Amino acid sequence: MHTRLFLFMTAMLIGGCMNAGSSASAAEATKAWEIGTPIVTYFAGPPITDATARQMADAGFNLVWSKENELDIVHKYGMRAMIHDQLLTVQALETPENTDRLNAFIDRVKNHPAMYAYYITDEPNASQFPALGKLVEHIRKRDPAHLAYINLFPTYANNAQLGNQGDTTAAYQEHLRQYLATVKPALLSYDHYHFNADGTDGGQYFLNMEMIRRAALAADIPWLNIIQGCTWTTSMRAPNADELRWLHYTSLAYGARAISYFVYWYEGFYNELTEGGMPPEKVGMLYRPDGSQTLQYLAAKELNLQFTVVAAELRALRSLGAYHLGKVPLGAQPLPIDAPFTLDFAGSETPMPAAGMLLGYFGPRGGLTRPTHVLVVNLDYKNTVSTTIAGPKELEIFDPKTGNWTRAGGSRVMLALPPGGGKLVRARK
Repeated sequence: MHTRLFLFMTAMLIGGCMNAGSSASAAEATKAWEIGTPIVTYFAGPPITDATARQMADAGFNLVWSKENELDIVHKYGMRAMIHDQLLTVQALETPENTDRLNAFIDRVKNHPAMYAYYITDEPNASQFPALGKLVEHIRKRDPAHLAYINLFPTYANNAQLGNQGDTTAAYQEHLRQYLATVKPALLSYDHYHFNADGTDGGQYFLNMEMIRRAALAADIPWLNIIQGCTWTTSMRAPNADELRWLHYTSLAYGARAISYFVYWYEGFYNELTEGGMPPEKVGMLYRPDGSQTLQYLAAKELNLQFTVVAAELRALRSLGAYHLGKVPLGAQPLPIDAPFTLDFAGSETPMPAAGMLLGYFGPRGGLTRPTHVLVVNLDYKNTVSTTIAGPKELEIFDPKTGNWTRAGGSRVMLALPPGGGKLVRARK
């Protein structure tokens, strides 16, 4: 995330919140948190009002940033709340008085029907993990049904930020190991911003995602990718619709069960950049106070539904691998020679794109390791690509608009993939 934004938002929360939980009718929470519907959320947004909540719900967001006094509005529009409060810090356990205040807060909100998660912190240093682990455990004991949410640095954070030593891979691997062992989160979340203002892309996106994928599998927890939804500095570009599609489908192919946008809206970024001469459409974001819809919002309205439906279809399965054909980026894995699902560009109207293709393999949980499903992703976010997917038996194609599978009529089927887009395919039982 952005440190200046985080400090500003923390300061805005000081002063307390109104009690919105006293009228809740939900039963006392007793079971452990489960992800349920795949998460589509954001970091930083406008206050929750009828107008903003309706806009978020219309675009398929199902988890929104909320203060205590906004819970009823979140529930009104059928969404879930990630609640913020100044009490949700490690300082809450430093004195009995602070702990009593934290406990009272949890008890007020935990039975509200909109409650889903407690926002704790963003991008902690490894030195903070022991204290954060104690806070997460305290919240889990007081309210096991709701998530204590923490977001981690990307791979391009330096050693001082991570609190770990070594090269990029070694330092980040140790950061993940310490975090999972010490904090024991129920969800693994990180951010990674890929699109540079000069038109180039970052070099560690797939390295980061593969490390997160493996760590989440080892811990047997879902994971969330915070993607770029705007610019906040002149060195980064706001993604267009095709680039956002690329971010969604690459995340799905690597097994993400949740996605978040940075940012939905932050006035400080917007004013700073537009006053400096950047056109509003170049800034991005999903919201403007004048009510005008942004390119990013319109793209999200389509992509959020697709993400939720595809991720829900895959949730009973396990990610078995994410494999690249053609170009193999840093940290990524090439498709094995004996792979049961592969691509054939012979006879295709388009060649293998220079950026390559991505196959996300999925299969049943348990001892079986042979994939039954594959998510085929076009890694060219500028052009449509056609290719033939070949599988071990008759194939079926998933339609996220209807939620239905359609028989392809054989073990080979031609796919036309939009820029950055993907198709979910399975071998017929």
